Amino acid sequence: MSSHDAVTEAAPATANDRRRWIALAIVMTAAFMDLVDATIVNIAIPSIERDLGATFGAIQWITAGYALAFAAGLITGGRLGDIYGRKRLFLLGTAGFTVASALCGFAANPEMLVASRLLQGAAAAMMVPQVLSIIHVTFPAHERGKVFGMFGAIIGLGAVSGPLLGALLTQWNIAGLEWRPIFLINLPVGIAGLLLGRKFITESKAPKALRLDIVGVLLVTLALLMLIYPLTRGRELDWPLWGHLCMAGSLLVFAALIAYEKYKTRKDGSPLVELSLFKVKSFAAGIAVQLTFGVVMGIFFLVWTLYMQIGLGWSPLKAGLTGVPFSIAVSTAAGLSVQKLVPRFGRKVLQTGALTMAAGLLLYLWAAGRYGTSIDSWQMILPLVVMGLGMGLIVAPLTDAVLSDVPREHAGSASGLINTTGQMGNALGLGLVSVVFFGVIDEERLAKAPAEVGAAFTDAFQNALGWAVAVLAVIFLVMFALPAKPKQHVEGAEDDVEDVLRKEPALAS
Repeated sequence: MSSHDAVTEAAPATANDRRRWIALAIVMTAAFMDLVDATIVNIAIPSIERDLGATFGAIQWITAGYALAFAAGLITGGRLGDIYGRKRLFLLGTAGFTVASALCGFAANPEMLVASRLLQGAAAAMMVPQVLSIIHVTFPAHERGKVFGMFGAIIGLGAVSGPLLGALLTQWNIAGLEWRPIFLINLPVGIAGLLLGRKFITESKAPKALRLDIVGVLLVTLALLMLIYPLTRGRELDWPLWGHLCMAGSLLVFAALIAYEKYKTRKDGSPLVELSLFKVKSFAAGIAVQLTFGVVMGIFFLVWTLYMQIGLGWSPLKAGLTGVPFSIAVSTAAGLSVQKLVPRFGRKVLQTGALTMAAGLLLYLWAAGRYGTSIDSWQMILPLVVMGLGMGLIVAPLTDAVLSDVPREHAGSASGLINTTGQMGNALGLGLVSVVFFGVIDEERLAKAPAEVGAAFTDAFQNALGWAVAVLAVIFLVMFALPAKPKQHVEGAEDDVEDVLRKEPALAS
């Protein structure tokens, strides 16, 4: 048993202590708060745009900024918890998240809101990786299966309830605050988490934790900023030369990151990115799938909201309720894929998911063109259900497939990298909205003829869906590099999920 195991096994000695269930409720509430916050904003975007007079570029950064800061800090957040104490980092992250939520809620202009969202994402990167580590050290082995099952249910509930909660809070316009309650609702939750967390969560550390790689974090953040910032601002500024140079320069920074990570590996064996993992074909392919799938998600959810609320003029509540069949389809397919389908059909399930999701997008593209601005929610049900089924077949089993051939000692690093890559893809997709959606809207024409907004947004929505279908076709092809069946299922061995999650709990965020 490693020294890390010694620490994680020591804490559950208080197995009969009811306090551990209070600790579980606290960390699960924090995880729920983060999950909801990542999805709640999209539905309120049009309201924010109207109230603050935000440009489309600022709108993209309100969502992409959170994803970017979260992605850049995830692995480091997990390591800080191992070094300085998971309870300490959880409380610090929760405090930062609560303060950032208040700043978002009271933002006086788009710039303040974007800066506050960046802070909120960075705080979430400190808070979220501690959640499953705290669960692992608080509960004995025989209880963890039940607890991880509860955690999975919370993740599903967060994904479904975020858009609906955002729609209700925006529609109700509480105290005339319009969109602001979607952030302010975090304040009582965060304060309660801090007060109860100090009392009920047990501190734990890893004696032989890896060292921090601050240079690696700075390089990857700089590279992403150099790529995504010009993408989001380029259209507004008429694609200046500095933007093209910046995007080209990001490739050089990524190259510098690789060189530094090789040096860091030789120096102390604790790089931010474990480059040797990319020698495993299935892992490299899986990371490519995760990145590109994140791009699809980033594009779709933002343009979908803009299409329904600005293009079609729907209320936030109608837009939120329209998404319910999609959420139910995702949850249903995700459960089936892991329990029934992947053990039998392996990689084919993920590929079927990619094709099914592409079919749903094509159906949606056809429906948007067929019914135009007179389209109603019920006419979107079939495309959304088909899309949701496809997405569920991908998101649930993908991590298992990617980790299948990874050496066990690197499972923690690999799982953290999977999650970080997905967030990076999401941020990149949000940046690309400038090109695939706003790039086909002639704002000068709309200024002269406001009645054409609906038709222009419908055309832009169809264009964005076409790009998403093309990306899914690439994903389908890359999936051939994944193992035909994950080793666990071939050998019939149990997947030691909790061991992976303990080493890099960012996997479940």
